[in-house]
Amino acid sequence: MQDSKYLVATDRDAQWGLVVNTVGYDEVSPEEHYPTKGHADGYNFDIERGRILDEYQMLYLLEGEGVFSSKHVLDVHIKAGDIFLLFPGEWHTYHPMPGSPWKSYWIGYKGRNMDDRLKYGFLSLEKPVYHVGFSNDIAYLYDSAIKTAKEEPAHCQQILAGIVNNLLGLMYSLERSMELSRKGGYVDMINRARLRIREGVEEKITVQEIAAGLGSSYSNFRKLFKEFTGISPASYQQDLKLQRAKELLSTTDMSIKEIAYRLNFDSPDYFSSKFKNKIGCKPSEYRAKTR
Repeated sequence: MQDSKYLVATDRDAQWGLVVNTVGYDEVSPEEHYPTKGHADGYNFDIERGRILDEYQMLYLLEGEGVFSSKHVLDVHIKAGDIFLLFPGEWHTYHPMPGSPWKSYWIGYKGRNMDDRLKYGFLSLEKPVYHVGFSNDIAYLYDSAIKTAKEEPAHCQQILAGIVNNLLGLMYSLERSMELSRKGGYVDMINRARLRIREGVEEKITVQEIAAGLGSSYSNFRKLFKEFTGISPASYQQDLKLQRAKELLSTTDMSIKEIAYRLNFDSPDYFSSKFKNKIGCKPSEYRAKTR
């Protein structure tokens, strides 16, 4: 069984930075030939010869297992709960294992937004497979994309572009959460730490004290925190303090000195220096602009 839709994008749609060309669902029994027939020209492929597309695709395997190969990786085992990516101009092939069912979603897209993500290393030809597990949220987004493509409402392409971005964000987040969970429940620890830092943004508490309260050495806590969030716990705490400073500058008549000490900066001069480095202007200038 196949449920697919192919879309048309205008030059104006392309200026949005991301357009969707195809979206669909494929269900193949163990006895059926793969790939199934019914794909549009340019999408059909022979398993042995493979194919090259002129777009990106994201496929999510709901059931079954198989093998994926591309120019950069060979014979990668894929299973239910895996997302695998196809890249424009990159040879690839994939198929179910003999006797295995195959249920998968796919969505195909292109645009400068995706090209930039590849260029800056957010995506990689050397890492096309992501282990995210079964996710109702991902399945829902694919179903929403199929529904949107069929109904073609006003600004259909912009809705679909948003769905693709959501899928990519979930793919990133879910795989990282699974990696950390395998290390022994560290996702919960990092989430508790972030909540404690956020709740204590005006308290005189250090990230070292938070790590100790969670039963972790600071060096290990810092490593895991940065792996999960992309920044160190000290930077996370400081960024929250500066966000709170912006709020106080905009909505209160507190002096800059009062704000600095309320947020537990060492001195008003130190606060002003950190604020300018992060925000791009002095606290007094920010207050003048937002008033």
